Amino acid sequence: MKIALIAHDKKKSDMVQFATAYRDILAQHELFATGTTGQRVIDATGLNVKRFRSGPLGGDQQIGAMIANNDMDMVIFFRDPLTAQPHEPDVSALIRLSDVYQIPLATNMGTAEVLLKGLEKGFIDWRLIQERRN
Repeated sequence: MKIALIAHDKKKSDMVQFATAYRDILAQHELFATGTTGQRVIDATGLNVKRFRSGPLGGDQQIGAMIANNDMDMVIFFRDPLTAQPHEPDVSALIRLSDVYQIPLATNMGTAEVLLKGLEKGFIDWRLIQERRN
């Protein structure tokens, strides 16, 4: 499965902690991330992560394009709900695309943990069937 990892600045340490804790599960999948988040995950875990641009510089939109092309299976996006983001329209578009294309989306560590544990148990295999139909 293809998994996107995104984190706002104040949540990047949480993403590193999460990726470290779930390294074994994540290592079994194809990972994508916005620029700085991806580099921090790579540095901390050694995981293979394809990095896009930084979120504010178009990375969110690059991941959104993958979603729109049915080329992304899951998004883990640790958002900072207490800080205004200059690229909030891009964030909203990414969340909307996830809803439109029925892409599992976690916006916090608790939900991300449930998604990865479900992925490990095969609860998201319906995405594989979906991919074959398109």
